Amino acid sequence: MGMKPKVKKSRYDWCLWVGLGIAVVFLWIKEFAFLPSPMLTRRLTTFVSIPHSIPAASEIRGVWITNVASGVLFSPWAINRALRQLSTLNFNTVYPVAWNRGHTFYPSKVAEKVTGQEQQTMLKFMRGGGDVLAEIIKVGHEEKLRVIPWFEYGFMAPKNSTLTKRHPEWISQPRRRENNKTTGDKLEPELNFSRVNIPDFLRDRLVRQQVWLNPFHPEVQELILNLILEVVRGYDVDGIQIDDHFGLPVELGYDEFTVELYRREHGGKTPPDDPRDEEWMFWRSQKINAFMQKIFTSVKAIKPECLISLSPNSYEFSYGKYLQDWLTWVNRGWVEELLLQVYRDDAKSFEAELSQTAVQVAAAKIPVGVGILTGTLTHPVPVEQIQEQVQLVRDRQFDGVSFFYWETLWSYLTPDAPGQRRQAFKQLFSSPQSRT
Repeated sequence: MGMKPKVKKSRYDWCLWVGLGIAVVFLWIKEFAFLPSPMLTRRLTTFVSIPHSIPAASEIRGVWITNVASGVLFSPWAINRALRQLSTLNFNTVYPVAWNRGHTFYPSKVAEKVTGQEQQTMLKFMRGGGDVLAEIIKVGHEEKLRVIPWFEYGFMAPKNSTLTKRHPEWISQPRRRENNKTTGDKLEPELNFSRVNIPDFLRDRLVRQQVWLNPFHPEVQELILNLILEVVRGYDVDGIQIDDHFGLPVELGYDEFTVELYRREHGGKTPPDDPRDEEWMFWRSQKINAFMQKIFTSVKAIKPECLISLSPNSYEFSYGKYLQDWLTWVNRGWVEELLLQVYRDDAKSFEAELSQTAVQVAAAKIPVGVGILTGTLTHPVPVEQIQEQVQLVRDRQFDGVSFFYWETLWSYLTPDAPGQRRQAFKQLFSSPQSRT
């Protein structure tokens, strides 16, 4: 492995890293010491109901395994115990993080070449440089679990990471005035923290520290595609999953590369000043669509049986906020399983998300499950809410559920006793193949 470039760290940065490290270790000990729009309307109306072409063999019973506020990846024995416990309670799928904000969670030659780091630093330190993804696949398959690595956070990357410092030309930008000031949009648009509710001081720090790689840039596409293909080639995976941030905030796309690309395709015209201009949004989304098609065909050329999964937000939000036209992906066969993130506390708003037209269209063609929030550090979710939402999903004949995230299924971070939570999941999944 080559010499890593020296990067100066401020005292604040070091304090932040030490604090995060202490938090992870604390969570690990605490957990495992006790384990037993009009345009959108028009677009939607173009998709008619299509017969179910890829039925789910059984109810999806999944869980996301992440590194955010979770210690399960970092302990030498935690993964084995977690996967065996999931299997015992009749779960059948895990979505372990493989890529997250500029880092891989497996030893990656692709990442090492671009960033100088073969995998996320803390994971490498805690696990002695071992291959956690290989361990998850081995134990998961022994326990009859599907293992579908999850490329979390899409094109997001830390502002001060080696990746972005080596390739500043890869970063997308908002529109600027001639005096080089922004038009009012933040240079780094506020992140969607729907997955994790974190303290305000840390949220503000992370927002300022994130940028977006340009999904239209061929070298960025090459990086993401090569990471995905590296996993598909090197591991016995059952599929790969694309995240809700596989797109671009609508405010971005005014970087030099994208502006020049737009001019070449529009007779010298520059992109509209309004980032929500209908044609400008469509043009950018089409470029992302083309890349998604390339991912699908490239994966299938290597491993035809590899499932292409997606975990998006609602279609209107996904397209309007991140230019993620996932309904087209489903309609053209580039997505074979969809887990809709519906992280709502209120039953009515939860049901409303399930009734959206795009969701119904997708469910007529591919297996569609629902992502349910089991809690975060600062937002505990009672088990009664989880039970109610699972029942609502089943009543509407969806293909299953996946929970965000492992640490809040039944740990001491939850409002109910761990034993009570495990008993509740045991009742929910009382039989291996139940669909009702």
